[in-house]
Amino acid sequence: MSRCVLLNADYTFLNLLSWKKAVCMTVKGKVQVLKYSDRVVHTVDGGAVRIPAVLRLIKLIRTLYRSRVTFSKRNVLVRDRFRCAYCGKKSSHLTIDHIIPRSRGGRTNFENCVACCRTCNIHKGSRTPREALMFPKVKAYQPTISEFLALKLKTLGLHAILRELGIF
Repeated sequence: MSRCVLLNADYTFLNLLSWKKAVCMTVKGKVQVLKYSDRVVHTVDGGAVRIPAVLRLIKLIRTLYRSRVTFSKRNVLVRDRFRCAYCGKKSSHLTIDHIIPRSRGGRTNFENCVACCRTCNIHKGSRTPREALMFPKVKAYQPTISEFLALKLKTLGLHAILRELGIF
């Protein structure tokens, strides 16, 4: 599944779109294509449509910026680059581990949660890192919006395209 980057008219990052939505917006004339990807979709009548990689809106949209990244399992995994905080193993089947367990008053936020493989999570259980002798190799922190977008674009492989265009 291919994702496309949507930029505002002033070249600020807005969103990631599916390639179908990107093609629809291009056909309607709402966006300008800054960069095309290597993918091509063949139409019913035998034609071919190139899939855009980076789009820029023609009209500027006023946006309200959030002050912080919302907490979710997916955002914790992106922050930790899909690696276990304890053993460093890269996996697609990661869980969230509370550094200070919830049973001991630990909160569910970025500062207390890290990505963890199932084996390490079961081994640590509801103990503190000191009790389990398992210390996270990464620091749990609240990412900023720009830092988080850069991480997300790197994991999707779109950061190099935006750097080439001089945007990021």
